[in-house]
Amino acid sequence: MLRRLYDWTMAKAAHPHAEWWLALFAFVEASFFPIPPHPLLGLMCLAEPRKAIRFAAVATLASVAGGMLGYLIGWGLYDTVGTQLLAALGLTHSFPRAVCYLNEYGFWLFVAKGATPIPFKLLTITAGFMGMALPMFLLGSLVSRAISFMIVGLLFQFCGAPIKRFIDKYLGLVTAGFIAAVIAGFAAVTLLGGGEHKAGDKCAAATAMPRR
Repeated sequence: MLRRLYDWTMAKAAHPHAEWWLALFAFVEASFFPIPPHPLLGLMCLAEPRKAIRFAAVATLASVAGGMLGYLIGWGLYDTVGTQLLAALGLTHSFPRAVCYLNEYGFWLFVAKGATPIPFKLLTITAGFMGMALPMFLLGSLVSRAISFMIVGLLFQFCGAPIKRFIDKYLGLVTAGFIAAVIAGFAAVTLLGGGEHKAGDKCAAATAMPRR
């Protein structure tokens, strides 16, 4: 059954309309959708390694475009759509801290955080709320999203065939390893969540909703 599911997924990932689905996922994830597009990008790169960089570029540009929607929500619709969206995504308590860090470190923090697993939508809404200069926002979005997606694209562009052969041969082992990695990741986030440096870090203690 696992093999049939894998083959079906690979067929869908190589579908002519797969790029449109990838673009849609990347667009909505940058502003309000909770699921990142990286799994779909990885599957598409695995199905067609020679197009990996193209797929990564599609995801990058669509994510930057979607980030503009998040920016507009933070800039003009924060008091209505923004607050409800953050609450629905479980990011209400993270928002004051994001505002503080972005205010303290500006563009370079935006780039660094955008290339990490921290929700990109939180950054786009925060940047709009703070009125971050639009050229800096677009440049930061482009750099951070390119880093995030191009790592996947380059990996599969140059190592895709060996990776696919290994997965084809050891599908069960790879699946078990992936599940173990996900569980370990959640455990690490839980353990590290309380280990912030509280002394001298005013942003780590930021809990009040900021006012403009």
